[in-house]
Amino acid sequence: MNTRNFDIGLTAVAPAIWGSTYLVTTEFLPPGYPLTVAMLRALPAGLLLLLVVRQMPKGIWWLRSFLLGALNFSFFWAMLFVSAYRLPGGVAATVGAIQPLIVIVLSRIVLGSPIRALSVGAGVAGIAGVALLVLTPNAALDPVGVFAGMAGAVSMAFGTVLSRHWAPPVSPLTFTAWQLTAGGLLLVPVALLLEPSLPPLTMANLMGFAYLGLIGAAFTYVLWLRGLSRLEPAQVSPLGFLSPVTAILLGWGVLEQQLTPVQLIGIAVVFASVWMSQQAQMPRRAAPVRA
Repeated sequence: MNTRNFDIGLTAVAPAIWGSTYLVTTEFLPPGYPLTVAMLRALPAGLLLLLVVRQMPKGIWWLRSFLLGALNFSFFWAMLFVSAYRLPGGVAATVGAIQPLIVIVLSRIVLGSPIRALSVGAGVAGIAGVALLVLTPNAALDPVGVFAGMAGAVSMAFGTVLSRHWAPPVSPLTFTAWQLTAGGLLLVPVALLLEPSLPPLTMANLMGFAYLGLIGAAFTYVLWLRGLSRLEPAQVSPLGFLSPVTAILLGWGVLEQQLTPVQLIGIAVVFASVWMSQQAQMPRRAAPVRA
């Protein structure tokens, strides 16, 4: 396996794990606290990583860390949890599937990256595949949940492109620590003002928070930001299509939800779209010059 394929595979682990967010949120966390849940997912993990790296931002990186923390965590996670609470897990994932197309446009504007037809086709195919996965006749489309999912997708798209554009002078571990801490701090006053106090937490609640913070945040975002430092955003963003696939498979394997033939086709289409998106970013070979 070459270095590029290794980077893609390692980065893909992050969205695959993120697909478990919907299961953990609905099965292990107290309902009705999206902002508090987002804050408790980000801040403890960020502070823990800061203790490990022992390096604080300098100069302009204070402002950039808080801006990226807001885009990638504060606002994005708040919208994610609102969407997860108000929509079935797979539907929430589908709404966010527009993100790779937004990244393609933003990459053109911010990074000057070319817009390739195959990338656009892969993005459309990914949305179609996710729709086949989750848009069953019984899927409820709550308007607030749909709007929250779309707003979160736009926020994450901006964070993805700017993370690559600014290219921090530190390791992905340190960069993750800065963003998680900043994003968590921004959520503290919002959660305290807009939501009531959490009820007494059960052991299942504590396990859910620990999983989302340590695995679903600290570990996965180190992998995600590492990938963004080595790959083009148009390569990294479509890997997010793996998240709803994980959500559906966990619903089938853990919650004993039915997996239909149409959903199996959707899984195949999603994997095909991810493959297409990677092929679109392959270096172009120069045409042979005739004598």
